Amino acid sequence: MSEKNVKKDVKKQTKQFKNSKNNNKAHQTKKQVNYKSKNSKPKTPKLPIKIIPLGGLLEIGKNITLYEYDGDMLLVDCGMAFPDEEMPGIDIVIPDFSYILENKDKIKGLVVTHGHEDHIGAIPYLLREFNVPIYATRLTVGLIEGKLKEHRLLDRAHLNTVKPGEIVNLGKFDVEFIHVNHSIPDAVAFAIKTGAGTVVHMGDFKIDTTPIDDFVIDFSRFAELGKKGVLAMLSDSTNAERPGYTSSEKLVGGSFSNLFKKAEGRRIVVATFSSNIHRIQQIIDEAVRCNRKVAISGRSMLNVVNVASELGYLKVPKNVLIEIEAIKNFPPEQTVIITTGSQGEPLSALHRMAFSDHRQVAIMPGDMIIISATPIPGNEKFVDKVVNELMKRGAEVVYERMYDVHVSGHACQEELKLMMSIVKPKYFIPVHGEQKHLIKHKMLAEEMGIPSDNIIIGVNGSVIEVSKKSIKCEETVTAGRVFVDGLGVGDVGSIVLRDRKHLSDNGIIVVAVSIDKVTREVVAGPDIISRGFVYVKESEDLMNEINDVVCDVLERCYIHNVRDWSTIKTKIKDGVSRFLFTKTKRSPMVLPMIMEV
Repeated sequence: MSEKNVKKDVKKQTKQFKNSKNNNKAHQTKKQVNYKSKNSKPKTPKLPIKIIPLGGLLEIGKNITLYEYDGDMLLVDCGMAFPDEEMPGIDIVIPDFSYILENKDKIKGLVVTHGHEDHIGAIPYLLREFNVPIYATRLTVGLIEGKLKEHRLLDRAHLNTVKPGEIVNLGKFDVEFIHVNHSIPDAVAFAIKTGAGTVVHMGDFKIDTTPIDDFVIDFSRFAELGKKGVLAMLSDSTNAERPGYTSSEKLVGGSFSNLFKKAEGRRIVVATFSSNIHRIQQIIDEAVRCNRKVAISGRSMLNVVNVASELGYLKVPKNVLIEIEAIKNFPPEQTVIITTGSQGEPLSALHRMAFSDHRQVAIMPGDMIIISATPIPGNEKFVDKVVNELMKRGAEVVYERMYDVHVSGHACQEELKLMMSIVKPKYFIPVHGEQKHLIKHKMLAEEMGIPSDNIIIGVNGSVIEVSKKSIKCEETVTAGRVFVDGLGVGDVGSIVLRDRKHLSDNGIIVVAVSIDKVTREVVAGPDIISRGFVYVKESEDLMNEINDVVCDVLERCYIHNVRDWSTIKTKIKDGVSRFLFTKTKRSPMVLPMIMEV
């Protein structure tokens, strides 16, 4: 064999050896892969996260949401709502805590977005039943402490201060606090991380590029979350009907400056929300520039100013604040009064001023009254009533519809859409608003490309299950409202409210009669007492006719040997009610009282 042929043969054998070696490696690798897949454990499907709004849907206020994942639960916010005209005598409305108390052993904590009453107002009532640990930012903790002091619950409460940017581990939940802008400092949103994915809970927010405290909403963190992937987003719907952007709080500062100049030589009274610390700061700043002293009126306003000043969120120069009793020691043109009552509440300081019931402040001709707030839906009549009374006393009244003396703390349509585009949630749940707000917010989400099937509008008590594959709502839990009346919590229900409305609409007729226990004969009466129905002295004929009706009923009961008191009372009630409606076309409450002697 020639040298040339030998070389060819060697190359051929070498190539065959290499191919054989590679084939063996591939075969071995393939065997290893098959071996591993055969013995590896099958992946367990990830559990869904359950989101259960217990308040804040189809209503304004009373915001509270329960999250559940893999046996652990987390509460977000615990707010109250103010009563409407259909709730006579009610002080506040709080959520029904039944489902929370049924599962209190699973709940790892309560995280709070900010310090407004509709997010913290019901906390004392929850802590009476269940001492859950609370996590919130510094100012929010300070405001919660003030509420708990009033209820004598501070000593037993577990309050934890968290800074924006920090993460709190609560069982199966990792909760990241993210700074947002609102009408109160230290407001945050939450990134709630679980094995099912990340849920962004926005709380109340707006986008203010020139905030009073210079802390802009943390866009970069929301963008990071959006890039990593957000399973679901819950977003504030309060201003979902309003186009454009919400104005900056600094706009109000410019309006105050112009109005203070206009009010030279006159006293100024400014009514605003007690929790709007940025607004209060601007009022104080303008008062200082105009060499005016500032007095605070209203218990809630005093509490918030004291807490915010102590914590450094409100900067007040020395010798600017004076006691409300001391305003008489200064000329009117050197004073500014900051007060509660921007919603026309009957017991508020501004209401008492308007109706001359305030002990320290009497409205004088020439006073400038600035109402720096928008009426909450349903409060318009109360506000108009106060404005009219103030004007009757010669005051000049300035309110939002006339000047820019108020801007909202909630995001309008373009801001809502911007946050959706940054967070990029797979699923979307509009919260915090009435039905019209939630529907409009859903439409905005659809405009941003979120499929309609990926959006759920729930009701209080809906159990919304969210996983990477689906979002659905197939069950509900107990949720509702509990009325607080004085020291009573939950002892006033729909029946009592119905009676109160009945009394306020038509008054009451009390029928008192004494009956002999043995003979069943009438010993005294019937005595007819009218309250809120007719003036007795001018309706003697009608009272006599009612008396005759009652006597007729009692006589028939005696003849038919009716001895059951409840039956006799029912017959008196029915007989008098029919007679009065026939006679007057009115239906007062009829209350029979039978005394056995």
